Amino acid sequence: MNDITQQIRTTARRLLEEKTVDCVIGYRKGTVPMQEEPYFAYSPEEADTLVWTGFCVNNLANFLIKRPGRNAILAQGCVSRNIVGLIKENQVQRENVYILGVHSPGMLDAEKIKAQFPDRVITKVTEDEQEILVQGWGFEERLERKKFKRNNCFTCTHRNAVLYDEFIGEQGPGTGGGNIDKVAAPWEAMDSDSRWAAFEDAFKDCIRCYACRNVCPLCYCDVCFVDENNPQWVGKSQLDADIYTFHILRAFHCAGRCTDCGACESACPVGIKMRTLTGKLEKDIREFYDYQPGLDLETPPPLTLYRPNDPDVAG
Repeated sequence: MNDITQQIRTTARRLLEEKTVDCVIGYRKGTVPMQEEPYFAYSPEEADTLVWTGFCVNNLANFLIKRPGRNAILAQGCVSRNIVGLIKENQVQRENVYILGVHSPGMLDAEKIKAQFPDRVITKVTEDEQEILVQGWGFEERLERKKFKRNNCFTCTHRNAVLYDEFIGEQGPGTGGGNIDKVAAPWEAMDSDSRWAAFEDAFKDCIRCYACRNVCPLCYCDVCFVDENNPQWVGKSQLDADIYTFHILRAFHCAGRCTDCGACESACPVGIKMRTLTGKLEKDIREFYDYQPGLDLETPPPLTLYRPNDPDVAG
């Protein structure tokens, strides 16, 4: 990780010194352990703040939408795929973004690590390719890194950036090794009544804070349907019907566009596993339309066009 951080800083400094870009969008160390945060470097000096660790989990593609000037952005596989999607949806102009591709080693889940140390204060976490060193008040412990990866990183299908202007470091294994279709497997084993009960259970703790929407690069509408008042598509209450309507409609809006980046799950303050819902929709898209989002700039998403020979998936 340290070598990649240094290469990122060197590249960012060069791009800013040569005025190739106006800004480099990446990550910096957070104010608390295991929470790196988005960072915007506007000068060569600020480039030395950039870092690359297993806790760089925000989807930076979100910050490109309607952003002025020419910007460089750090992008692993899922982020690069979202950038491709935003270019195809005319939210980002290709000539205005300079993509610094990077390989994702499988990002880390801070909540999984915290669960190993209940009632203890973690003050520092360092990592290498195999281990995590967790330090805190009166303790120090090493953990096996692969056991604490984010769930979506186990089933990642494209760890390397799929579109880039420069690649930082070496390209690594293309997948996380897991079976992405297993995310949807629990739904497919249920009848309709059991599915609805499972859905209600999954979202029963939702406080409707919209953190999942706000971090998602797919949710760029100027006015979201939940905020529209004329007409009002969904109520503003905490009633189950309103909460469920929000999640169902948002999931369908993301169908055929979601790259399984996991940003929604990381942002959720109550730990809702959003992928249990979106995973089923994305599996249907892969099977019915032989399509994965964000892999190239030419193929249109299947739900944005109509052809007479489209499969009758409802039949």
